[in-house]
Amino acid sequence: MSSPIVEPALRGSVTEFYNNKEANLVDRWHELGEWFEARNRASVDPYQKYSCGPILPVTRGSYRDGRPFEGVNFASQDYLSLSSHAAIKNAVITAMNDYGLHSAGSAALMGNTYLSIELERILGEYLGYSCTTLFSTGWGAGYGVVKTLLREGDHVIIDALAHACLQEAAVDSRAHVHRHPHLSTVAVERRLRRIRASNTDVGILVVAETLYSMDSDVPDLKHLQELCKIHGATLLVDCAHDLGALGKSGKGFLEEQEMWGKVDVLMGSFSKTFASTGGFVACNSPGLRFGLRAACGPSTFTNAMSPLQAAIVLESLRIVRSEEGQERRDRLMSNIVRLRQGLADNDFKVLGAPSPIVPMVVGSTPLARMATRFAVENGGIVNLVEHPAVSRNSDRWRLQVMADHTNDHVDRMVQIAVQSREMAEKYLSSDT
Repeated sequence: MSSPIVEPALRGSVTEFYNNKEANLVDRWHELGEWFEARNRASVDPYQKYSCGPILPVTRGSYRDGRPFEGVNFASQDYLSLSSHAAIKNAVITAMNDYGLHSAGSAALMGNTYLSIELERILGEYLGYSCTTLFSTGWGAGYGVVKTLLREGDHVIIDALAHACLQEAAVDSRAHVHRHPHLSTVAVERRLRRIRASNTDVGILVVAETLYSMDSDVPDLKHLQELCKIHGATLLVDCAHDLGALGKSGKGFLEEQEMWGKVDVLMGSFSKTFASTGGFVACNSPGLRFGLRAACGPSTFTNAMSPLQAAIVLESLRIVRSEEGQERRDRLMSNIVRLRQGLADNDFKVLGAPSPIVPMVVGSTPLARMATRFAVENGGIVNLVEHPAVSRNSDRWRLQVMADHTNDHVDRMVQIAVQSREMAEKYLSSDT
């Protein structure tokens, strides 16, 4: 190893440095803090970076200690490149002048504005559901709907790679949690049969996503919904990563599988395509909608979406549904295909289906950390996902593609990946 300073920072994970034997609850985190500081000193801590300008295909940023960097940006979830769109910025200015800045209350009381009510109506029409409920964060929408649907004694069958907000809500609901192997409809059917064989009346929730962000892969949604109908279960689907960004009219994998407007309950986030924080739950049940208003912590006991958020999403949705939106999706898909092909041609393992998320396996944790360090130094901004968030020796870059990336940006990112891998391999093989 070339440097005794760097070597310790290339090992270990978050779970290894949390000291649960320490009686003091705050001091349990001390070793973890020291480890992250050591990683930072060795320039192998890529987390908590921040931007120093608009989110663009080439952007400036800083590490958490203030060290600056600049490069081609494949680390931002702005899939249709709407975060700096002139029409959306104008919509925000108008909303600010007409409604002010703050919702100043929960949606259960006086927190909604005309803009958020209008967004619920228009979004519901677009999604194909009669009842749509907004949340101020996507996390709140996912956690809130699972926690609201389930009660102690119910059962929830959830994909092992479903988002953390869905997983945590399942546990917190005190329902019986059945995690199944990723994408296994066979495992879902087996668990449904087993539960119904012992209890014909208990509530069962099946949880899936349209597009899983770690592997960029897709479940058989049609089969899952059929299984739920057969066994009297409810299907909840999270469409955060493909809604608006893929397919005809932005309807993503739901439309590809002829399931648009057909799953029992749909939830999603605005933070990937719609240039804003916030989320939603859509269904055809007025009762559930009232439940989400009156008996759902992330809705009932927190401030409603601000008028500025609502204005941003409304204008983004207008663009998504327009010819411009389709042109942006076409450019986005062209960039996705070009990036995946370029990486594959250079012997990188690229996972899943073509989507705005391009998971590129780097390998072992030491190699991935060094390659990420060199990537930024070489002018490429990337996000690293490490073990134990992914399986051992499959640490990866989760590259995120934008419509406004050009061929030059994509090709440059491929070159940076090749160069950074070579530099990391050379560094780790050095004996001096």
